[in-house]
Amino acid sequence: MAAFFSNLRNTIVAGVVLIVVLIILVGIGVKFPSFGHDWFLFLVRALHILSGIMWIGLLYYFNFVATPNMPKIPDEQKPALSKVITPAALFWFRWGAMSTIVFGLLLALMNGYLIDAILIGITDSGNSTMIGIGMWLGTIMWFNVWFIIWPNQKIALGIVDAPADAKPKAARTAGMFSRINTMLSLPMLYCMVAQSHGGLT
Repeated sequence: MAAFFSNLRNTIVAGVVLIVVLIILVGIGVKFPSFGHDWFLFLVRALHILSGIMWIGLLYYFNFVATPNMPKIPDEQKPALSKVITPAALFWFRWGAMSTIVFGLLLALMNGYLIDAILIGITDSGNSTMIGIGMWLGTIMWFNVWFIIWPNQKIALGIVDAPADAKPKAARTAGMFSRINTMLSLPMLYCMVAQSHGGLT
């Protein structure tokens, strides 16, 4: 058992198998999914949410755990973070952001409100205002990840060649935009939840 769960791939595959088993068991007792438009809409929504959990979870890890505790780590132990853990976390962080936005745009397209949301409800009497604001906030956050945080983290962590004096400035810039994304995540999550569960448009 321990050997099985020590492998992340096995754990993820087992989780997917459990989903399939649940679909079959519930399908036997209730109604087997038809795998039509509604099922694929559900699948894209689930992938969007899963991607968002990965992205925002790592954003909060960096801001609530890693950055505040970095000064407490002895200097001789810091390379383990900067050379191993942080680059791996940044990989999942940036690709979590990318998959969140891709599945989010696909979800909006499949639901028929993509243009209305992009225009923040201007074309449909405001029915997509909250989701539109949330989408724009998420897009700004995605841009910050890919075009500001990640390029600066590559410099700060020494992943790319850069002058030594460029590293502290790059670390400060990445850190500031990570904090900006943390701030934006709160209204973004509010807008996403309010659209479907808060009775707000």
